[in-house]
Amino acid sequence: MGESKVKLADNQEEVQRFMKYVLKDLRALDRMLKEDDWFESDPIRIGAEQELCLVNQQAKAWPHAMEILDRLQSEGAEGFTTEFAKFNLEINLEPLEFTADCLSHMEENLQQQVDKVRSVTEDMGGEILLTGILPTIRKMDLDLKNMTPLQRYRALCQAISKLRAEDFDLRIQGMDELLMRFDSPLLEACNTGFQVHLQVDPKDFVTKYNIAQLITAPVLAGAVGSPILFGKRLWNETRIALFQQSVDTRTVGDHLRDSSPRVTFGNEWVEESILDIFREDTARYRVMLSSEVTEDVEKLLDEGTPPALRALQVHNGTVYRWNRPCYGVADGRAHLRIENRMLPSGPTVTDEVANAAFWLGLMNKMDDYYPNVSDNMDFDDVRMNFVAASKMGLDTKLRWFDDQRINVVDLISEELLPIAREGLEEADIDSSDINSYLDIIRRRVESGQTASNWMLSNYASLMKENESKEHTLAAITTAMIKNQKKGEPVHKWGRARIEDLEHWQPSSLIVEEFMTTDLFTVQKDDILEFVANLIDWRHIQYVPVEDDKKRLEGLVTMRMIFNEYSEAVNQDEEVGETVEDIMIDNPITIHPEASIIEAMEIMESQEIGCLPVVKNNRLVGIITEHNYMKIAGRLLKVLHSNSEVNGSSDST
Repeated sequence: MGESKVKLADNQEEVQRFMKYVLKDLRALDRMLKEDDWFESDPIRIGAEQELCLVNQQAKAWPHAMEILDRLQSEGAEGFTTEFAKFNLEINLEPLEFTADCLSHMEENLQQQVDKVRSVTEDMGGEILLTGILPTIRKMDLDLKNMTPLQRYRALCQAISKLRAEDFDLRIQGMDELLMRFDSPLLEACNTGFQVHLQVDPKDFVTKYNIAQLITAPVLAGAVGSPILFGKRLWNETRIALFQQSVDTRTVGDHLRDSSPRVTFGNEWVEESILDIFREDTARYRVMLSSEVTEDVEKLLDEGTPPALRALQVHNGTVYRWNRPCYGVADGRAHLRIENRMLPSGPTVTDEVANAAFWLGLMNKMDDYYPNVSDNMDFDDVRMNFVAASKMGLDTKLRWFDDQRINVVDLISEELLPIAREGLEEADIDSSDINSYLDIIRRRVESGQTASNWMLSNYASLMKENESKEHTLAAITTAMIKNQKKGEPVHKWGRARIEDLEHWQPSSLIVEEFMTTDLFTVQKDDILEFVANLIDWRHIQYVPVEDDKKRLEGLVTMRMIFNEYSEAVNQDEEVGETVEDIMIDNPITIHPEASIIEAMEIMESQEIGCLPVVKNNRLVGIITEHNYMKIAGRLLKVLHSNSEVNGSSDST
């Protein structure tokens, strides 16, 4: 949503006034589509937007976007802008004609911009990372204090909160399961993408848009790069599920009523024109934001000037289609674009341009092979392909034409890559660019090493070595940064190593990153025999006591159980009946966002072996001496590794 002068449509009069302008814009667009010479159709141009993450030396989110932008602007750099959160930035590339060396030119331009922001960020003490979801993102990073302090973001946040009117549960099921409650739409800031724009002739829009829908699944399957969120292994492209839920304004109601989320793949094929989509979105989604629109679109058309359609632009910016229709005006001519929003950021600039080349080639040729997509393919199958590819990546089986069930690797290798090659050749793209970028897709698909696969395999191996999610995710993030600086495509990446963490500092860690969350708990009415067996079965020393609402009520330790049984045997008495008879009432607790140092000081001063972790009066985890032994062990390894490096440097 590029329009900066927007505000919350906070009363019915404001909504009605703004809706009148939206309807005027729709009528104006209808007129332009029916008349000649309003839209540019030659040359065809492409463009891109690059979103990126800012991280500190410990590979955690680093909310310093505003300072970095100020520095870039003071140095005369252009093309950089804000994103929803202060730990994200966006790069907007200048459009290029879709021909000749445009792909390598796009990579060169993008790499230059990435290098600029990387240089400034490193000079200020941080790093940048191209990734769909930052592996080390924490719930505390999504506090509203990290929202970019601009009116359009405040208005959007207020609008979503107003329509939702309640906290919501984030639920995503993958290899692990994520279930968290959130009260802020800033959750959307976890998503970081690489958007590709393709200008289309209005008379070709329906065909091109439907082709874009058709190829979304196979293109995404080979480009997945966002498998981990809050330490949970979820979908291969978790962004898809996360984005939909983070800005979902629907509330639970009668289960028989259909309702579409504002983040959508769509509900049907486009039949007539781009107006099909704009009209559906106007009919289906309520106005969230408004703007001080003064544009007289009818008068501008009568004068021969294409209008900006500002009201329609603002409303379109609050509906998030994975293939988004776009209207724009440049150099006095209107144009239409399709914005591909499903590709994740990263893993390298080269990988991103290869993904773009694959998509653009298919967009330019696929309709020759499948000229009547809407007649020969059920839309529900295409939509389900998209969801399946998001979940499974290259392991997906797609529903294809003639009722085929086809492995996506075979589809890409045997059918789609040759079609993409023809499409790029027909656009007169340089043969060296075609060979280079499509070969990256081929090798990535053949090897099976997408960014998601690389992250998941490294997660599994590193967890076997050190059993710490925080340390593992930090090592993966650091290795990604190093590989991105090298610039080699992801199919060539080697293993991440714990030794990559040169700047790991336990003093910067918070309880949430090291606490145990897989808890075995009891209730105060449980019998002590069950608690004794639980301690024996699970080899644990501390058992929190909670009620039905997950509120902490007490704590039972292995020592207490041992003493209870020992005393009963020595005195020939009965063991206490229930947990309530022996538990510690109101145990000392700590908040998940407290520092590890604070937790250690509390345990040392109070001479206790564990701290239940409580947030919003709910038990969320536990910290024990065992957690600190792991921290100490890893710190010693880091210190030993650094001393070896320094010793080697001194000797040379």
